[in-house]
Amino acid sequence: MEFTVAIDGPAAAGKGTISKAVAAHFGFAHLDTGLLYRAVGAKVLDGVEPIEAARNLTPSDLESEALRTSDIAQAASKVAVISEVRAALVAFQRTFAQQDTGAVLDGRDIGTVICPDAAVKLYVTASPECRAERRYLELSAKGHDVTRDGVLADVKARDARDSGRAEAPMRPAEDAILIDTSDMTIEEAVARAIEAIEAVRA
Repeated sequence: MEFTVAIDGPAAAGKGTISKAVAAHFGFAHLDTGLLYRAVGAKVLDGVEPIEAARNLTPSDLESEALRTSDIAQAASKVAVISEVRAALVAFQRTFAQQDTGAVLDGRDIGTVICPDAAVKLYVTASPECRAERRYLELSAKGHDVTRDGVLADVKARDARDSGRAEAPMRPAEDAILIDTSDMTIEEAVARAIEAIEAVRA
């Protein structure tokens, strides 16, 4: 039976980790929709025109670990404001959401645009400072040359761009359950998400 969970929120709030854990717990398929935009951004950095890159995206394009770099994150945020790029990726996401096994999709506009009829909508957030510290530690551990101030500036710039774009701005759906992870452990956040989903499935 089709059962879609939409998980939205800003960068480094924990939605990806929560989404993977939720999908594993319930046996649902999982799609990190941000990877679609990162993959398009990566192709644009390689010289491909954005709309062409979006229209020709394949599942194998989502598998590279290189998609997690800061440069590609910024490129992803920039291509995401292009309406033709978003339109090209909508069908991919909606088809994924209709799996009989159940599906978890995480992104910026899943509950508001991609799957407005999702059975459960969660909005995972945290303070910019908290999210920047998490991202700084993650990038530093991977050997990237970054500073705390620089990462915080990037986080705030992405927030402004993602929430301020004309089409499908990042915002909680009206019926979304808010999970602020600023003062939560990842285990607490995952437990809160599972509790919210089980309440609807019961």
